[in-house]
Amino acid sequence: MTEDQPIPPVGAATRRSFLEVAAATIVATGALGFPAILQGAEPLSLPPLPWPETALDPVISARTLSFHWGKHHKGYVDNLNGLLKGGPLEGKPLEEIVRASAKDTAMQPVFNNAAQAWNHDFYWKSLRPKGGPAPAGPLAERIEASFGNLEALKKELVAAGLGQFGSGWAWLVAEGPSLKVVKTANADTPLTRGTTPLLVLDVWEHAYYLDFQNRRKDYLTAVVGDLLNWDFAAANLPKKA
Repeated sequence: MTEDQPIPPVGAATRRSFLEVAAATIVATGALGFPAILQGAEPLSLPPLPWPETALDPVISARTLSFHWGKHHKGYVDNLNGLLKGGPLEGKPLEEIVRASAKDTAMQPVFNNAAQAWNHDFYWKSLRPKGGPAPAGPLAERIEASFGNLEALKKELVAAGLGQFGSGWAWLVAEGPSLKVVKTANADTPLTRGTTPLLVLDVWEHAYYLDFQNRRKDYLTAVVGDLLNWDFAAANLPKKA
């Protein structure tokens, strides 16, 4: 600064700098408490698989997973984000979106994509490389009370998946003190039926066609026999009242 240039008042410069920094901070961080207005609601994202893509070989191949998870599951998430944009359910948790959209026939496209996104994430968690340990504790007790033994439950799961005409799902659910095997068509889910899902089998053709072609029974038998995650089912089991 030369001698003939005016010196700005210290107070004014300090105040101006403060305001510039504060404004930038508000825009970057949503510091005023309105992040949805300043930044937009966060879109839903595709959850990662709980194991490597090769972990379920030879029953479910990495090639199947690359299409099933990487394209089909991702497609439901992407479609859902587009349907939610600017609407009252944008930014809500996925389970809340499923429950809310199930009550409104005008929101059928939202429900279809939200429920399929939720069902698929639940399906991945229902599977475990080599299946892990057999059911124990309260889960084993309720299986015995409801089905007689584990083998009877496995047969019922295979039969439900085989008996589901077209696309859908076969579920182990808790209803009160009892366990039941139920099937749902397309995107339908026990979340909206007053029961608690414990684990699920996907019987949409994209779940098995690359590995088993039209042999749905072989796919179901292999998954039920070798890959079911009984620890996940036990964690979902409601405690007795």
